[in-house]
Amino acid sequence: MRSNPFALWVYLSQQPLLWLTVTLFVYAAADAVSLATGRHPLVNPVFHSMWIVAAFLLLTGTSYTTYFSGAQFVHFLLGPATVALAVPLYENRKMVLAAIVPMLAALVVGCIIAIVSVVLLAKAFALPDNIVLSLAPKSVTAGVAMGISDSLGADASLTAVAVVLTGIMGAIVVTPMMNRMQITDYRARGFAAGLASHGIGTARAFQVDAVAGTFAGIAMSLNALVTSLLVPVAVSLLVR
Repeated sequence: MRSNPFALWVYLSQQPLLWLTVTLFVYAAADAVSLATGRHPLVNPVFHSMWIVAAFLLLTGTSYTTYFSGAQFVHFLLGPATVALAVPLYENRKMVLAAIVPMLAALVVGCIIAIVSVVLLAKAFALPDNIVLSLAPKSVTAGVAMGISDSLGADASLTAVAVVLTGIMGAIVVTPMMNRMQITDYRARGFAAGLASHGIGTARAFQVDAVAGTFAGIAMSLNALVTSLLVPVAVSLLVR
């Protein structure tokens, strides 16, 4: 190691714990900056963590496979984190039940618009059918979206990228858009965020208000179910 100044780095870069540490450190730093700015929409910690880690991997010549071997523990925690959304749902169950009818109506309309709009736009730009199929389930959480993509014979990797970009864009624009539209009901704001931007939008909703986060979690979960049923139908009608 003394003869080669990069030997230590070569050794450390192969250790899974390094990439877990990098991921947590970068996110903690980005979240601290976000908190210092009063949770400004443009200082979204997920977005900035993503490009910082990507730049670090590029500069160090580290493959995604090597990185994921260490960061996969964070990926594993997505499951328990999603299940944990049941806690605020239970705490606000009376409020949720009181709004069940408008929620279901918004769910169906929002789900259809999310699917049809991206398929028609992709077709308008003459994108190949494989890409259109990959983009169709972009508004649901990554695990479900990739499963839908696989069932359609599309590119699950492209679907994952579309899901992440959709979530980040939604998390950035949801607060200023809702403020501009003068929508003050946090139930509606949260439900819209979860419906359009899945987990990342839900995380943003919880940063703003607990009620908004609760309804965002409900929308995210229900949208995953409805989208898995509607995407094949929409694809058969609009693409094939």
